[in-house]
Amino acid sequence: MLVLVTYDVSVTEGNGAGRLRAVAKACRDFGQRVQYSVFEIEVDPAQWTKLKARLEGIINPDVDSLRYYYLGANWQRRVEHVGAKPAIDLNGPLII
Repeated sequence: MLVLVTYDVSVTEGNGAGRLRAVAKACRDFGQRVQYSVFEIEVDPAQWTKLKARLEGIINPDVDSLRYYYLGANWQRRVEHVGAKPAIDLNGPLII
């Protein structure tokens, strides 16, 4: 399934910059960044449960926010991209 994860982490109090980096790293571990605070995450339900718990353990819910948009398994027909930064095919071959 594909989940679009967006976040807003306050960097003005406490360890905000650290939380911001940790949220971005957690998302990067499972998906690809498509905007500064927006990631496309393609995962199975078990991976999603793990990532969601990780993200919610990082943020301070009093000042930060997360939004999840569930696009499901047939997401290819629901996502349209126009402009720069072509998407990476997460199911394609990986060359290192």
